[in-house]
Amino acid sequence: MTLRLATWNLWWRFGPWEARHGAIGRTLADLDADVVCLQETWVEPAGIRQVDLLGDELGLHAAVADAGVADRPGVANAILSRWPVVDVTTVPLPGTGGRPSPRHAVVAVLDAPVGRLTVVSAHLHHLLSGSATRVAQAAALAAVVGPRRGDVERDYPVLVGADLNAVPWSDEVRSLTGATALAADGVALTDCWEHAGGDGRGATWSAANPYLSDSAIPERRIDYLLVSWPRPRPLGNPVRCWLAGLDPVDGVQPSDHFAVVADLVTEA
Repeated sequence: MTLRLATWNLWWRFGPWEARHGAIGRTLADLDADVVCLQETWVEPAGIRQVDLLGDELGLHAAVADAGVADRPGVANAILSRWPVVDVTTVPLPGTGGRPSPRHAVVAVLDAPVGRLTVVSAHLHHLLSGSATRVAQAAALAAVVGPRRGDVERDYPVLVGADLNAVPWSDEVRSLTGATALAADGVALTDCWEHAGGDGRGATWSAANPYLSDSAIPERRIDYLLVSWPRPRPLGNPVRCWLAGLDPVDGVQPSDHFAVVADLVTEA
């Protein structure tokens, strides 16, 4: 048995956002994922939230970050789940030099068939020159995961879907995946694409996307599905990992990012 996990940056209300919303919904319906981590969802001042609309359309439960900790007014990370949401926490991530930052992680606890399942959706600093800031944010993200791992010999691992805005060989990503000194002591995350993504680069920010045809920084894998380690093998191991949202829906490209999807083992 497997659990289908996805992550996708929805590009807020940029471009033809109303038409894109329909394309996003159609793409997610076709994916039929159990859990979806979302970044750059929109929230209207009146309280209408994109993730709630998607949840209603898809028959999924929704969790969204506290509006007071959004990336900027009207922008928030969120999670969609096939299973009920038991608890939601929003954790601010530090900015440059440790100063306050609008970046955040949203943590949802789900009442899933594997037991209480913790899922984190996060979005790190975006500037190409911002690696030092992302290193600090990666440490904060690892600190979110650490105390929520439960019994590493019995419980299902913590799942993370994130736009890390960083390539796999960057300091910030390597500090999360154990390729260098860990961002937080004893907290490592395995990269689903490296585990089961095949031989492709898996670029989620790509010149193949029409919104990025003139981007100064195309062809980068910056969106990730991560699973906490150590974990009771083979629980949480990805058996397949692929990209979605590659193609237009009725002539509309859904987002400027491609989504990442993985099927994870749920039974020992």
